[in-house]
This record gives sequence, structure tokens and C-alpha cells, in this order.
Amino acid sequence: MSNMKKRTLAFLHNVRHTYPDPNDPKSQLETDFDDPETIRKMTEHLENCGFNVLPIEADEYAYEKLFEKRKQIFLAFNFSEGIYGNDRYAHVPAILEMLRIPYTGSTPLTQALVLHKSKMKEVLIANGVPTLPFQLFETGKESLKKSLHFPLIVKPVGQGSSAGITNKSVVNDEPALRRQIAWVIKAFHEPVLVERFLKGREFSVPLIGNPPEVLPIIEPDHSLLPKNYLPFDSLEVKWFFEEESSVNYLRCPADLASSYRKKIESICVDTWNALGIRDWCRIDLKCDMKGNAYVLDVNTPAGLLPPSISTTSYFPRAARAAGIQYEDLLKKLIRTACKRYGLDF
Repeated sequence: MSNMKKRTLAFLHNVRHTYPDPNDPKSQLETDFDDPETIRKMTEHLENCGFNVLPIEADEYAYEKLFEKRKQIFLAFNFSEGIYGNDRYAHVPAILEMLRIPYTGSTPLTQALVLHKSKMKEVLIANGVPTLPFQLFETGKESLKKSLHFPLIVKPVGQGSSAGITNKSVVNDEPALRRQIAWVIKAFHEPVLVERFLKGREFSVPLIGNPPEVLPIIEPDHSLLPKNYLPFDSLEVKWFFEEESSVNYLRCPADLASSYRKKIESICVDTWNALGIRDWCRIDLKCDMKGNAYVLDVNTPAGLLPPSISTTSYFPRAARAAGIQYEDLLKKLIRTACKRYGLDF
């Protein structure tokens, strides 16, 4: 920690300008981003960790700013999602590698994989990690695979934070399937992933470290949802019910038998290894009614809202359950990345 105040930490982020609306797809294009107040608070917390923080919005001007300051930057805290293109999660890590700036989080290849749900699932399937069979629709005119049975769920292939995944995403017949596929293609201009809709338990599992330490598992209690909400982590649930509800909807740690918890943790570590994840991530799983768990999504970077902004942000919530307060969590993540590079922190 000596001379920490002289070290510059570049904080790469994206700013949200529009709050997501389930009925307005344009507003959902920034669901991965963070409100200005969140960025201000995170900057303050990073400064409290002993750094001179250089906030840089990860837009088309980010490269120029990083190039100018590259010799001053000790480490880049990559909290960015990119703004354009099918591989936008990979943009900032690629820039940082080109400029030889050490950074937190995964490589461009891993970041591109986790954004593209079907490619990610192909890698998981090849490595024996349980994930649901799926079909990718490029035009919406493709015939539905006979192996896929209703109910099904329809998702944009390359969006995060439940963008495009609402109550209407769950379909029970062919006409509804075709309508939802057409809506997603029109709204997001990208292919559509279709897979079985499972009605079992749902888990969110944060991991940190190299090799990863599994933090307490989070489970939403679907029985507490209003009757008009389907039992899954939809845009409506994530962005409205969780934030506005006074009930204890998120259970952390989840109530799991030791053997079952270890099984979930093992699936997550296998996912980490198959995708080449570094430093940290959060993995979402969904179960069938028999308790078989399947990997749905990998979030890297994961949401990291300070408790003064939100007490429902999953990663900090799990950390608190493990006795790790917010700034200690930031230090732990930075220390994890520094260790990979042989940097002293």
C-alpha cells in the first residue's frame, strides 16, 4: 500500500442515459450501463482504496484518453461494457492489451464469448458443462427444432442485464414464438436464442480470485413475485420488483444442502475454466423441477453497485454475506488482478 496515492487507477465505465422500459426496446440498449450517480459513488470508493482515480467513459474517445495517460496508469479497473457492435464487451480489454496497460477482468476472447450467448453455450457444451439445448434464429423463418418443446423462452443473443427478456419472452405456442422472435430481431437487430423455459429454482453465483473463490450463492424467492410475474429474472423483476419491493426477495446465502451447494459451485468453476474467466464474474443458473441446474448466463463484469445506491446489487450483496464490505471487495478484486501481473498492492 506504500505510495498508493501516487498510483493512478483508470476506471473504465459506461454511463446510462435512459432507464429501461419493458415496452420500449430502445431504452433497453443501455441496461448494461450505470447511472451517473453510481459512477460518482464508485469513483469515490476507489479513491478511498488509495488511488488517484481517472474515470474514463468507454466510448469512442476512450482510446485517445488511455493512450495519452498510458505511462501514468498503474492499473485499469475495467467496468465497461462497450457501446457498439456484436463484440463490444471485448473492445476495452483489446485496447488495454494493445497499450500494454494491466487491467481487471477477462481477456477480449472471453468477453466476446460471454456476450454471444450461443457461442458461449457451444463452448460450455464442448466442455461438458450443463447448459440447455438451444436454437439460434437468424431470420425468424427457420423451422423450430423438434427437440425443443414448449414452453420456450426467447432472448436476444447478445444483450445483458435482461435486455429484451420480459414476461412476453416466455411463449407457449408457435404463433407466440414467431411474434416474439420477430419483435427481438426488429428491436435489437441481432439473432435470437430460443431454449426451454424452466420453472425450477434460480441461482446467481459470484466468483472471485485466480483460482476462483465462490462467494455465498444468491437465490430469488419466486413465490414472493406478484401473480402477473413469471418465475424468472425478467427485466420487470430485475429493474422494478427487486428495487421497489420491501420483501426479502433475494435469499443470500441460499438455503441449500451441502452436497447440492457443492454441485452448483462445481458447475460454476467448470464454467469459469471452460471460458477462461479471470479475476471475477457472476454466473446465473436455472433448474428444472428435478433440481438439475443449467448455466444460463455469465456476467463479466458483474453488477457492482455500492450499497448507498442499491442493496440488491448481487455481487456486493454476496460479498457482505461473506463478511466483505464494499471497499474491501474492491481492494480484493484489484489485488487479484495485480497478483496476475506481479504488481505490488
